[in-house]
Amino acid sequence: MKYKQHKAFTLVELLVVIAIIGILVALLLPAVQAAREAARRTQCNNNLVQLILAVQNYDMTYRVYPPGTVDEKGPIVDKAAGYHHNWLSQLLPYMEERNTFDHIDFGVGVYHDNNAEVRDVSVSTHRCPSSPDNVKNIVITNYAGLHHDLDQPIDVDNNGVFFLNSAVRYEDVSDGTTHTIFIGEKICDVATDLGWMSGTSSTLRNTGELINTSRNRLRQSQMAGSADDSAAGVVVGGFGSYHPGGAQFAYGDGHVDFLPATIKLETFQQLGHRADGKLLKRSDY
Repeated sequence: MKYKQHKAFTLVELLVVIAIIGILVALLLPAVQAAREAARRTQCNNNLVQLILAVQNYDMTYRVYPPGTVDEKGPIVDKAAGYHHNWLSQLLPYMEERNTFDHIDFGVGVYHDNNAEVRDVSVSTHRCPSSPDNVKNIVITNYAGLHHDLDQPIDVDNNGVFFLNSAVRYEDVSDGTTHTIFIGEKICDVATDLGWMSGTSSTLRNTGELINTSRNRLRQSQMAGSADDSAAGVVVGGFGSYHPGGAQFAYGDGHVDFLPATIKLETFQQLGHRADGKLLKRSDY
C-alpha cells in the first residue's frame, strides 16, 4: 500500500520563519515609536501655540502680560505657603476655560482649601503627551513661563517676562518678541512639584542652565532647609523635556521652536532676556 506524502514545515523551517518574523518586528518597532513620538511632539507644539496665543490675547485686553506669580514679597520659595496665583490661572479665560477661572478664589492663596477643587482640574493643554510624570494627588503642568535669564530666585527684578508681580508690556521686550522666549517645556520634579496653579518653580523656569540639565542644586537647596530654612526651595532650575535632543519653546510673537540641548549657554540666556540689547545670530544655535 502506498502512503500519500503530506507537505509540511520541518522544525528547522519553522524556526527560520519565526526568526525572520522576529527580525522584521524588531526593525519595525523603532519606526512605530518614532512615528508616535513625532505625533506627541506635534501635539506638544500645539499646546504651546495655544498658550502663547492666550498670552497675546491677554495682552490685547490689558495691554500688559500676565504676572508670573503674585505675592507680597520675594524671593519666591517652593513651599505650599503664600498667595502664589500665577500666569496660567490668568490665561484660563483665553483658553476656553472660563468656568475653571470663575471657580478660583483670588481672595485667598493658591493652597487654601477654597481652591482645592480647582487645583485638581486637569487642563489638556497643560500637559505634554510625551511626559510620563505622575504626581500623586497633584495636577501638574509640563510648561513653564520664563522668569529670568540666569538661575536665580523668582523676584521682582528678573529679566524675563513672567516673574514676581510682573507687569511687562510689549514695549518692554526691546529685544523683540521674535527673539524672546516666553514659555518652555519643563521636566517635573515629582517630589517637590506644587501643581499647575502654583507660581513657583512648578510653573516658572529660567535659561540659567542648559536644556535637560540635572537639577541637583535644587535638591541640595531643599535638603539644606533643615540647617538654613531661608535657602530651601529658592533655586528655580531650567527647562527640559522628554523629546529626544532638546525641548520646545514658544516665543512672544507666537511661533514655537525646538531648541537642541547642545545650544550655547550664552545664546540660550540671550533668548531668556527680554532687553539685553545683544545681537542674536541664528548661527549660534
